[in-house]
Amino acid sequence: MVTQTATLPAHTAPTTGVMLPAFTLWWRELVRFYRQRARVVGVIASPLLFWVVIGSGFGSSFRSGDAAGQQHYLDYFYPGALIMIVLFTSIFTMMSVIEDRKEGFLLSVLVAPVPRSAIVLGKVLGGTTLAAIQGLIFLAFAPLVGIHLGLTGFLLVVLTVVLVSFALTALGFTIAWSMDSTQAFHAIINLFLIPLWLLSGALFPLTGASEWIRFLVRINPLTYGVESLRDLLYPGNLTEFPLPSSLATLVLFSALMFGLSFIMVSRRTTKPAA
Repeated sequence: MVTQTATLPAHTAPTTGVMLPAFTLWWRELVRFYRQRARVVGVIASPLLFWVVIGSGFGSSFRSGDAAGQQHYLDYFYPGALIMIVLFTSIFTMMSVIEDRKEGFLLSVLVAPVPRSAIVLGKVLGGTTLAAIQGLIFLAFAPLVGIHLGLTGFLLVVLTVVLVSFALTALGFTIAWSMDSTQAFHAIINLFLIPLWLLSGALFPLTGASEWIRFLVRINPLTYGVESLRDLLYPGNLTEFPLPSSLATLVLFSALMFGLSFIMVSRRTTKPAA
């Protein structure tokens, strides 16, 4: 009796699901971050100090009167400081991609029977979780500037922080994936992402700004995160962009950045034969 054995093509290999590898990488990001206590303290303390010093310094010069919409600069700058925490945590957490490549961990994950989508999902969700937690910790200082949120407002703030964290983490992953050194990563951060935050309306309002600055602020997706938080934290003040359109822009930005990061990981490079 002749038995026939089915053979798989050489290019196929059994793979695990997406969720378990993604969960493992997500948990690894959390454990790695919170074992480095200096990073935890620095991520919160730096924007807190920046908020207090800059806010106090510009407080009297920013507020021009008691008319509607006038704020003390500490109040105005609070959403921008919260976004700063989310930005720093999201971006610098993705330096782990470069470190994993140097240590050989990333190579072992790439050759494992794991879908590449799990790599993106696990790393991005890990950075998103860390950034969102750090941002919400800073939210504990809200009562100091007279902010008292109800349940609905708090949930919308959480949604906004999570969307901004997810988008920025995916952006950081995309940048870090193609880099081989942390020095190059820092150079890109200083050249691109810091101006992204500065031109988000975090430091100054659009009113009175020149036209080209207003244009850059309007096309900056981070602007809509700042404006969403400002609308939710100070519902009595008029904002430049309505909350529904700001949240919709953040959802679109998040989807775009995650798709871009997935394309970067899925792209295969070939080297010419020696």
